[in-house]
Amino acid sequence: MSIEISSIAEALDQAARRAKPLAQFSPHTPFSLDQAYEIQRASMQRRYDDGERRIGIKLGFTSRAKMQQMGVDSLIWGWLTDAMLEADGGEVALSRYIHPRAEPEVCFLVGRTIDRPLTLLEAADHIEAVAPAIEIIDSRYEAFKFSLEDVVADNCSSSGLVVGPWSRDLAGLDNAGVLMRLDGQLVQAGSTAAILGNPLRSLVEAAKLVSEAGLSLPAGSLIMAGAATAAEALRPGVHVSVDVAGFGETAFTCV
Repeated sequence: MSIEISSIAEALDQAARRAKPLAQFSPHTPFSLDQAYEIQRASMQRRYDDGERRIGIKLGFTSRAKMQQMGVDSLIWGWLTDAMLEADGGEVALSRYIHPRAEPEVCFLVGRTIDRPLTLLEAADHIEAVAPAIEIIDSRYEAFKFSLEDVVADNCSSSGLVVGPWSRDLAGLDNAGVLMRLDGQLVQAGSTAAILGNPLRSLVEAAKLVSEAGLSLPAGSLIMAGAATAAEALRPGVHVSVDVAGFGETAFTCV
């Protein structure tokens, strides 16, 4: 590992731990997408060394429009750890974050180890259950501004997640209504169809990305499928809820 990759990984890790933003690296220290994933792995390894445990992955750019905007033809992904998992219906301390935002999503629970590319039909067979979820994203960069390579290095802004009740019935998941409310006021409305046309396609992409990296997702892993709507900024005292039609609700209160 080069000193540069190690130093950037350390800087990102420290920014997350201290909840202090830093400047983008790309304007003065450009690196490739492959190097960005190296930085991501090195930064996450620091967390594992301190006792955090991998619990799954999150996917980004699951909107075709977002892919085109960023000039990419595939999803990006980052890791989830047990320290990121917040209690459904509980309180989330915003002091842990820099400028957190909430995204409504669905979360899959892996039932069979994913260690190779999968078809859409095979993907469904590898899933134990699905749940409504909220991802808390938090860029470690100033003003939430970054390049593609910057955000990948930053673990794709992965910071927290809240997962609601599990359901084993996937019927209707391809186009379920999604509502996000802050203090009971509707702020975002959309559909799970915004996630690659069908959230199950995120599983196909996840299997492809993980296998290309020479890794696997064991049974019990979580897969955050991607945002169904735009994100909303969080502030202390606000109650956040997400309802996915036919699959239930998940919520938390910011403190």
